[in-house]
This record gives sequence, structure tokens and C-alpha cells, in this order.
Amino acid sequence: MSSDPARIAVLEGWMREKEGEEFEFKEAKGRFDFELLCKYVAALANEGGGRIILGVTDKRPRKVVGSKAFDQPERTRRGLCDRIPLAIDFEEIRHPDCGPDGRVLVFHIPNRPVGTPIKYDGRYWMRDGDELVAMSENRLRAIFAESGHDFSADLCPGLTMAHLDPEAIEDFRDRWIAKARKAENLSTAERLEGLSYEELLIDAEALIDGGLTYAALILFGTRAALGRHLAQAEVVFEYRSSDQSGPAQDRREYRQGFFVYYDELWSLINLRNDKQDFQDGLFVHPISTFNERPVREAILNAVSHRDYQLGGSVFIRQFPRRLEIDSPGGFPFGINVDNILDRQKPRNRRIAEILTRCGLVERSGQGMNLIYEDLIKQSKPIPDFARTDAYQVGLTLHGTVQDPAFIRFVEKVCRETSAILGAHDWVLLAAVARGDGLPKHLDGRASKLLDLGIIERIRGRSYMLSRRYYELAGQTAAYTRKKGLDREHNLALLLQHVESSREAGCKLEEFCQVLPALKDTHVQSLLKTLKKRGLVHPVGKRRFAVWLPGPAPIGDDV
Repeated sequence: MSSDPARIAVLEGWMREKEGEEFEFKEAKGRFDFELLCKYVAALANEGGGRIILGVTDKRPRKVVGSKAFDQPERTRRGLCDRIPLAIDFEEIRHPDCGPDGRVLVFHIPNRPVGTPIKYDGRYWMRDGDELVAMSENRLRAIFAESGHDFSADLCPGLTMAHLDPEAIEDFRDRWIAKARKAENLSTAERLEGLSYEELLIDAEALIDGGLTYAALILFGTRAALGRHLAQAEVVFEYRSSDQSGPAQDRREYRQGFFVYYDELWSLINLRNDKQDFQDGLFVHPISTFNERPVREAILNAVSHRDYQLGGSVFIRQFPRRLEIDSPGGFPFGINVDNILDRQKPRNRRIAEILTRCGLVERSGQGMNLIYEDLIKQSKPIPDFARTDAYQVGLTLHGTVQDPAFIRFVEKVCRETSAILGAHDWVLLAAVARGDGLPKHLDGRASKLLDLGIIERIRGRSYMLSRRYYELAGQTAAYTRKKGLDREHNLALLLQHVESSREAGCKLEEFCQVLPALKDTHVQSLLKTLKKRGLVHPVGKRRFAVWLPGPAPIGDDV
């Protein structure tokens, strides 16, 4: 606890400031509610940052009364940081007016990251006079609109060429040259070979008007430079053989230019990358649990799209059959799981552009499409974002092959039709294979797969894989059962059941047992057809009616 006269003078200066701008004063002589403290922290962060001062009256002229609240402030600070992802700090100041045992407790709250309002307990808080209220929609929209700012393009104060790793820059140069040669752009490749490091970074827009950007730091910086200027720009790798808590079997921390360790990360994952064999006729084909392409794309996404203004590192956790990648910062405003394949909103455009220049990224914004396509083609679950919230993107890549017959089916169809399927086509195909209903935004795409003979319509908006899949899987009987009989056969079965129960009649649930593959609405439609033909009639109303054979008696208004 500080009794430094200089800090006391600073406190007294704060006490003369206007409350409601950068300060929030609370007496809190005995205690202060932790949940209320969290809300004030969120509100201050949303308003630009400031200080919450406990032990000072909020009415002018302010007086120091001392506070006994939160007698273990470091524990309180950790609790705040666990709930609100900001670098919150505190200090204790002993003021002469408090007596020998009194103290003023000050929490220092940083500004929220650009474009990211802070939420606590389900609401975005702000202050309105003496009240805490939820932020208005207009205010939220204004904050979200800030995310158009590219942090990675900002100049990093104090960063010089001496803080960059030559190995990282040379790796970038080699990749850029290789891409140019692949495109048969030999003049560009030759020019790149002769550039100095400064000239190369100017061409990449990592060096602007003599200043180095944060993109240069993140992609090419030395360990010392990252530690000094942006310590959270690290990637932590862990291997765990099970979900049990405790230390990881292997842990590596990479706090240096991304180009130095990018290949090493994949090599590390590939060390424990087992093979899954599936039978194709007389041949056995191995499939890697983690395919290189989606893994690399997921890592590139995490590094280029994370929020570098939030504390915390990118975590890559490898398990025997899944890979978890967590990166600070939720989805950019306007992006969610449903539209992630359609919309592009890079959070760090300068980083993404540099990765594109050298060929690590094929086209900006296409990485997630490639991940979906690759996983689906190998009959693995689609990317799982269940751990994603407002403050992190949690991506899980599951590596278990679910259905080897589906892999053979996909290979056969693509070979026979020479069809080019887009990411949405693959997502639709995966949904059909799982037996899920199609998302409404994909329903219009079903016609393409129907025309190619990849899927078949069962009824309404329901689909199934085509007969060719079931033939490859040796499950033609399952195809017949799932496809069901044609409409006339179904009508005949219902009519036969009615006639066999001529005296008692039949209820809807009995008909549903006769045709278990159909929904009750479809069964009702078939019964209406039989009624129009004069073959059956109902006694009673709607779902509770009893159906009898023959037409309705004359004069019956059922």
C-alpha cells in the first residue's frame, strides 16, 4: 500500500475531476458488491477507460473516508480479468485522512479495443448519470463500425529494422519469389531477389514513410521485440493425449515473427498425426487424422484475424482426434457461423495482404471455404465453433473419418461428372449425408446436386444421397427403405389397413405406424387423396378423426 506523497497528490487531483467522464467514486467503507464492480468496469471500458475509486465520497466537495472493500485486491483483479478480457490493474493508496489503517483502492480500467464493446452479464453497459444502463443500438452500431480500422497497418512506435528477424524476412522473400515463378512472372521474381530488406518491406507495405507497422512486428519481429511491443502476439501449442486436466505432454510458446515458426507448427502437429485406413475394394487407403491444408488454413486465420488489442495468446491444442484453435476477439461485426462462407471482413487487412502476396493465403477470405471443403470430402465433421463468444473464436477441427463409403462416393461422382462444387454445395451435401434438414439459405442450391444425380428428393424439402452411394456402400435395401415406396403404393397400403379395420376404423397414429418413414403431415395428405377418390372418409375432426372405408354418407357434413 503506497503512502507516497506523490501518489496522494495524484489522488487529490483525481478528486477534483468531474465524475462521469473518466472517474467513478464510491464510498464503499465496509464492502462493495463484486457483480456491481464488474458492471462499472464494463461501463468505464465502453466509455473510453478510466478509474473506479473506492473510499472517496461521490458528492462534492469529495472527502477521503477509506474503504475496507476487497481486502485481497489482487484476487479481485484476477476475478475481473477472468470475466472481462482487459488488462485491469489496481493500486492502494494510504491517505492521511483515512487514519493509519485506512486506504483508498483504485482500479485502473483501459479503453475497450477498437470496434469491440464490452459485455457483462449479457448486456453492454454504460453510465447514465448515477445509473448503469444498457447501451443503445445506435451507440453499439457506432462502436462496431469502428472495426473497419486496421490495427496491423498502424505504425509501431519505436520499432526499427534491428528488431526484425532476418530469417523471417528471407522466408517471406523466398515464398514471394516462388509464387511469382509459379505464375511465370520471372521479371518480378528477379526483382525481388535483388531487393534489400527495407525495399522488400516497402513493397509489402510493412514499411511506410520510414516507419514499421504492427504487421511487420507480428510477422517478422524478434522474440525481444514482440515481448517489448506486443507480448500477446504469440502462439502457444499444446499436445494432450486426453481431456484430463493437468500439464500438457508437450507445450511450446512461439513469441517471434510468424514466418519463423509457421512450418514448425505443422511439423509439430504432424508428429502425432495418425492414419485411419478404409477399404476400397481390394485396396486399403490411409487418411491422415489432420490433413495439412485445413490445419494450415486454420492457423493462418487465427493469426491474421485475431484481435491484437485484446490480451491473451492464440492457443493450438492437439488431441489424438481433434484440434482446437482459440484466438482472442470474437467474430468481426456482421460475421457469424451462418454467413462465414459468404462474407469477408478481415480484422487485420495488412497482415492478410502480406500473407496473400507470398502465397500462404491463396485468396483473402477463402480460407474457411477451403477448410469446410477439405473436411467434408474426407467425411469428417464440419468445423465446430461451439466455444466462440464475444471475446474469442474457438474453432475445433475433428479428425475422425465418419463414413468411408461417402469418400468413395464423392470421388466417383466428381470423376464421372467433372463437376466443380463450391463450398456451399459441399455443406449441403454434408447436411444430406447426416440426415439433417437443409438450412433455408441453401435450399435453392439443391437443384444443382439433384441434376448431377448426387442427391435425390424424398418429399417436400427432404433429401437423401442418391442410389449410387448406397450401391457403393452395399446398402441397397437401406436405400429402398429410406426412399420409401412411391405415392400409389403408399395409398394402397393405407387403404388396405383401413379395410382390414372396417368396423373399428383407424386413427392417424395407426397410419403413421404403417408408413413410419413419412411424417404425419404427409400421411394426412395421403388420406385426403383417398377421401377425394371416395375410398375413405373421416368421422370426427382433424387429427382425432377415425377413418372408415368408403365415401362419406350422403348428408354427412364431416
